[in-house]
Amino acid sequence: MFITFEGQEGAGKSTQIKLAFDYLHSLGLDVVITRDPGGTIIAEKIRNILKDNNNAAIVKETEALLYIAARAQLVSEVIQPQLSKGGIVLCDRFTDSTIAYQGFGNSLDIDRLLAVNNFATGNLVPELTFLLSIDPTEGLARKTAYKELDRIEAKELPYHNAVKVGYDYLAATNPGRIVTIDAAMSVQEIHHVIKGHLQYRLGL
Repeated sequence: MFITFEGQEGAGKSTQIKLAFDYLHSLGLDVVITRDPGGTIIAEKIRNILKDNNNAAIVKETEALLYIAARAQLVSEVIQPQLSKGGIVLCDRFTDSTIAYQGFGNSLDIDRLLAVNNFATGNLVPELTFLLSIDPTEGLARKTAYKELDRIEAKELPYHNAVKVGYDYLAATNPGRIVTIDAAMSVQEIHHVIKGHLQYRLGL
């Protein structure tokens, strides 16, 4: 089963995906955890390019294509092999991020993004997505409290507000796949909600 975790900066995705992995692993299930962009040697190099504050000259079309290129590598090397043997994949971000960030945030044509993305991923779509929803101002405040913002995180607030609109749109149009969770809840409250959905969808 292919499960993704989505959300804006500071929503707590990384924390929750690790908790979910630990829970499923403790049950003896065949589960891997990865991230997009990243997860392979090549994709991690692309990630470094995308996140580097020194690369401000990257145009929005290049940014989108680099994200999708990294995703193609991740699907080929990690996701599909795991799914092919009946395992579970937990992925920190996937196509929804491209629609929210590059589509809504950068105002790129969504149909074109999806066409290129589907070519790169073989039309792979998550079976379940947890969307941790947070106000962009609050999320960025959480981030700046403990780290220097990267190139994407450091973009102006209107950009992050547009990304939030994109995520809200995706949640509204994919209610059977996307579970929206209030990221203002405590870490354990969020994990409890996620664990409940995992138990139901996996028949645990």
